[in-house]
Amino acid sequence: MAIRPAVNRIAERKQRDRQARRAQIISAARRIAELEGWSNVTVRRLSDEISYSQPVLYAHFGSREGILAAVAIEGFQELGLALEKARKRARRGDTVKSVAAAYLEFAVSSPALYEVMFSLSLSVPFDDPATPPELRFAFSQLLELFPGQSSKSDVISELFWASLHGIAELSRTKRFPPSRQKERVRALVELFTFPRDETAQVVKAR
Repeated sequence: MAIRPAVNRIAERKQRDRQARRAQIISAARRIAELEGWSNVTVRRLSDEISYSQPVLYAHFGSREGILAAVAIEGFQELGLALEKARKRARRGDTVKSVAAAYLEFAVSSPALYEVMFSLSLSVPFDDPATPPELRFAFSQLLELFPGQSSKSDVISELFWASLHGIAELSRTKRFPPSRQKERVRALVELFTFPRDETAQVVKAR
């Protein structure tokens, strides 16, 4: 009877150690990317950085792309939390504005993380049965802004997301002059702010 609890403790410790190694690898990948760009995030470089053999890294993630995908998924969880916080803390009538500001702040404050989430070619599925819960969580914060009975509320949320992403990318690449940033965000918020009792009508019309 005493053997089983001991075996369980060993298994739990191994699981904790595995999770700690995984977190350390992801953290190192993010750190290198922020300082030197994603092209320098290689399995060999990570192995040297955190003193784990390359087979250990492959055992956790399978490939370099697996590491980058794990970073991207972590990024979506962080984005979702930032949007959720902004949504819940917003004053009545300012929810869309608050979430838009939080999204753009996330993109500016974590440029390498935002890049791996949206600009690198990764096999992370979107809008698919296999979509990770972290991605669903982030998108759900946008869905909460546009309640409605029609499935087209998804489309409004996607359009809002696309607009925010466009602003973030065009600002990052200096295609948008920063002097008009407040004005363009204000105009975007006005376009996507609907009285709650009219939301269903707007969705239906589209």
